[in-house]
Amino acid sequence: MTGIDFHFNMPDKVGYACRLLRKAVSSKGARVVVVAETPVLDAIDLALWQFSAVDFIAHCRADAEPAVLARSPVVLAASCGAPLPHQQVVVNLGAQVPTGFERFERLVDIVSNDEDERQSARARWRHYADRGYAITRHDLAGSRP
Repeated sequence: MTGIDFHFNMPDKVGYACRLLRKAVSSKGARVVVVAETPVLDAIDLALWQFSAVDFIAHCRADAEPAVLARSPVVLAASCGAPLPHQQVVVNLGAQVPTGFERFERLVDIVSNDEDERQSARARWRHYADRGYAITRHDLAGSRP
């Protein structure tokens, strides 16, 4: 069964997602699909190119050539419902439950401190909990200086 982690109270979702992706790919060798609406995917794409000169995180869009998809540790997608080469980790930056998330070993749901976003995250939490998924919460409010 897919492991679910909620990381919430994050003021900068894009920056946090980049740091999470760097850690997942560099130190753990994870293969990750990032799911979000197009404007957020655009912001992640740009941020990954600018993130670090020494820690480049190879990534591509879900509509890339199959050979590129297979070699990229991070795939940016509007949905994880379509066939994708990775099924290890899905990072949800969107407002909806990602279609097909149950094919992945792990789902990381990143939630900002915006009240509307927190409301949609509560609905996603209930969706997972009602189906018997174990959820681990990471409240990031206490981890910032």
